[in-house]
Amino acid sequence: MKLALAALAAVTLPMAGNASAALDKAAADALMKKDGCAACHAVDKKVIGPSYQDVAAKYVAEKDAVAKLSKKVKDGGAGVWGQIPMPPNAHIPDAEVKELVTWIMTLKK
Repeated sequence: MKLALAALAAVTLPMAGNASAALDKAAADALMKKDGCAACHAVDKKVIGPSYQDVAAKYVAEKDAVAKLSKKVKDGGAGVWGQIPMPPNAHIPDAEVKELVTWIMTLKK
């Protein structure tokens, strides 16, 4: 019975959109495409913006990295990675932003 409940939780929790449930690569890729992030970012190489691995490496020592980066995604900005601005993404739900940023922080080299 416990095994069946654990299996059910493993299948349903990621689909629930719960920010505390860890994204896997496929779910993160889907969100990045849906939300438009993939147009400027890639996991392992610079596109228009920095790679997610570079972002994770830059902010790894900051305790509030997820909150700081989530705000930056929502508000946009320029100057940290060059002069090409990142547009604001106020339309993306806060929970999705937090899920993606939390996942990105797992990608540090």
